[in-house]
Amino acid sequence: MGFGDLLRNATMQKLAQDMLMRMDAETAHRATINALKFGLVPAAAPSPDSLATRFCGLDLPNPIGMAPGFDKNAEVFGPLAKAGFGFVEVGTVTPRPQQGNPTPRVFRIPEVMGVVNRLGFNNDGHEAAFERLKNRVPGQVVGINIGANKDSTDFVADYVAGVKTFSPLADYLTANISSPNTPGLRNLQSEDALRRLLAALVETRAAQPRQTSILLKIAPDLEQTEMDSIARTVLESGIDGLIVSNTTISRDSVTGFQNASEAGGLSGRPLFNLATQRLAQMRLRLGPAFPIIGVGGIHSAQSAIAKLEAGANVVQLYSALVYGGLEMVEEIKSGLAQAVTERRLSNVSGLTGVAVRDWAEGRIAI
Repeated sequence: MGFGDLLRNATMQKLAQDMLMRMDAETAHRATINALKFGLVPAAAPSPDSLATRFCGLDLPNPIGMAPGFDKNAEVFGPLAKAGFGFVEVGTVTPRPQQGNPTPRVFRIPEVMGVVNRLGFNNDGHEAAFERLKNRVPGQVVGINIGANKDSTDFVADYVAGVKTFSPLADYLTANISSPNTPGLRNLQSEDALRRLLAALVETRAAQPRQTSILLKIAPDLEQTEMDSIARTVLESGIDGLIVSNTTISRDSVTGFQNASEAGGLSGRPLFNLATQRLAQMRLRLGPAFPIIGVGGIHSAQSAIAKLEAGANVVQLYSALVYGGLEMVEEIKSGLAQAVTERRLSNVSGLTGVAVRDWAEGRIAI
C-alpha cells in the first residue's frame, strides 16, 4: 500500500478522526492545519466535467468551496485544493494581528453536528497573509475574507485596507460584516452604514490596477425588512456577489444540548434550514443572475444539492468536516455528479434555483 492509498484508507481516516475528536476543538483544528502543512492529505480525483462551474468570472472545477474560518492565516490553501475543493476562501484577515477572544472559545455539539464559536477574528494580520499568498500556484482559486480589528476606531477603513492589500492577489474578496463575535460589526448591515461601506469599497477597487470581485457576507439573523434594504443596497452598489450566511446567534435548533448556551455563533447542521431559507429569500430579492454563495450547515450531498436548489450558484462548508473529515468533499462531489446524471442535466448549474420559492416560503426543510 502506497502513502496515498494509506491516506485514503477508511480505517486510517476513522482512526485520525477519532483522535481529533478526543482533543478540544481548537487543538484539533491546529493539529489538522499542521497535518495539511506536512502534506498529509490524499489527492482527490479530478472533478467530473459536469461539475465545472463559472462564478464571478472564475472557472472552478466544481462548486464546492472551503468556507473561511478554517484556513484563517492562508497556511494550507494549496493542500485544500489538492483535497478536492473547487475553491478556498481564507481568513477572516484583519489589518493588524489580533489574538481574538479568550479561550475556550470553540465548542462542539456532536449530537447534531453543530459548533459554537466566539473566536473573534484571531489571525496574523494582512502582512503575514500577503506573504503566504503572493507565491501561490496558478490555477488554485482563492478568495480572501477581510474584516475589521476589534479595537478599530474606523471599521470602514479596515475593509478599505483589505481591498488595497489583497486586490493584487485575491480571486475575489469577501467583506465579512456579519460575525457575531466582534462587537458592533453587524451594525454595518444597516442600510446607511452598508451604503457607505460598499461605496468606499467600490471606489477603492476602482483605483487598483486589478479589478477584483467584491462579495458581501451577511448574517442569517435578519428580519424581512432588513433583507429588503440589504438587497436594495447591494444591487445599487456595484459589488459582485453575496454570501448567505454567517453563523447564527439563535439557539432554537439546539435547545437542551450541552454547549448550546455558550456565547458565540452557531454553525453546522443546526444552521442549515435557517441559512438556506435566508439564501432563497435573498435570491428572490436579487433576481436569478446575481452571484450567490450558499453556506451554512451543509453536511451531505443531499444538503449541498438543496443549497443549490434554494438559489446558490456555488456552496461552501466547514463545520461538518469537524465530524466527517475531508473525505466528505469527495462524497459531496459524487452526489452532485449523480444528481446531474439522474436529472439528465448537462451541468450542475442546472440545479440552481429549482426550488427557490419553496425554500423561501418554508415549505422545505431537511
